[in-house]
Amino acid sequence: MPALLIAAAVLAAQGVPPARVSSGTAIRAEANGALEAYLLTPAGRPKATMIIIPGSGPTDRDGNNPNAVKAAPYRKLTEALVTRGVATLRIDKRGMYGSKAAGNPNEATFADYDGDVRAWVETARRRTGQKCVWVAGHSEGGLVALRAAGGPNVCGVVLLATPGERLGDTIRKQLRANPANAPVLASAEEALGELEAGRRVAVTGLHPALAQGLFNPAVQGFMIELLAQDPAKLAAAVKRPMLIVQGGHDVQVGTVNGEVLKKAAPKASYVLFPAMNHALSDAPAERGPNLATYAETDRPLTPGLTDRIAAFVTGRK
Repeated sequence: MPALLIAAAVLAAQGVPPARVSSGTAIRAEANGALEAYLLTPAGRPKATMIIIPGSGPTDRDGNNPNAVKAAPYRKLTEALVTRGVATLRIDKRGMYGSKAAGNPNEATFADYDGDVRAWVETARRRTGQKCVWVAGHSEGGLVALRAAGGPNVCGVVLLATPGERLGDTIRKQLRANPANAPVLASAEEALGELEAGRRVAVTGLHPALAQGLFNPAVQGFMIELLAQDPAKLAAAVKRPMLIVQGGHDVQVGTVNGEVLKKAAPKASYVLFPAMNHALSDAPAERGPNLATYAETDRPLTPGLTDRIAAFVTGRK
C-alpha cells in the first residue's frame, strides 16, 4: 500500500529527545518550577514582550521536532524581534525538552496548558517589567493562545497559521486529499467520528499508520479535547487586540482558516503572506517541495513577517 498521509498537525505520541541548543537565557516558570522557557531581551527596556506557544506534538521551543522539522522558525522569529525591541519567551511544552519534569506530555490537557500560560505571563511580565504580555501561538498553539486571551495581564493575541475550522473538518480534508488513503478512509472517518463524540476507539484492525499515529491510544484523551475546540467561537470571544497571520502556501492550515478566524473576529487585524508556508518561510505551492523546506536550517523567514508582528505588538500597527 502507498504511504499514508495522515493529518500532519496532530499530536504524536513518542519519547522526548534531549533539549535543543537555543539562544537566550533559560528560565523557569515562577508558578511551576518544572516548566522551562528561553527568554531573549533587547538592550534597554523592551517595547513589548511576547510569549510563543509551540504547535502540536513534540515541537520544541525553536519550532523544530523529530519529524524532519529543522527550520527553527520560532528561534529565527525571536532573534529578529529582539532587534526591533521586542522581548520574547519561547516555551517548552509540559513534559517535553526543558519542561520534561512537568509530567507525561501525552496526559496534558487544555486546562494544564491554560495554567502554564498564566504562569508564563506572570513570569515574563516580571522579568521584563511590562504591564502586560502578548501571547502568540503557532498552529495548534494558537488555540491555546485564544483560550488565554481573556486572562489577566494579557495585552492581546498573535495567531500564526492557526486553525479556524474545527480540527475534525481539517483532518477529513487531509485524509480525502491523498488517494493513498482510499483503502483506509472509511475506517479512519468512523474512528474520527467516535472521538468527536467523546468516545475512545479500539485500534485493533486499523492500519498501523492510523493505530500508531492519528488514533494512537496514548493521545486519544487529548484528541477528544482537541476535536471539541471551536476556534471560530474562541476568536469571537476575544476582546483584546488580535493579529491573524496566514500563509498562502500553507499546506497544513489552508487560507480558509485565516478567513474563518477573521470572519469570527472582524475587528482583528489580518495579514496574508501569499507565499508563506506552515514553517513561516516562503515556499513552493506544490506539497512535496513545500514540505521539504521544513528541513532547511538556513531558510529565512517570510520577508515582512517580523516587521508586521513587531509593529502590531509595539502599537505601530
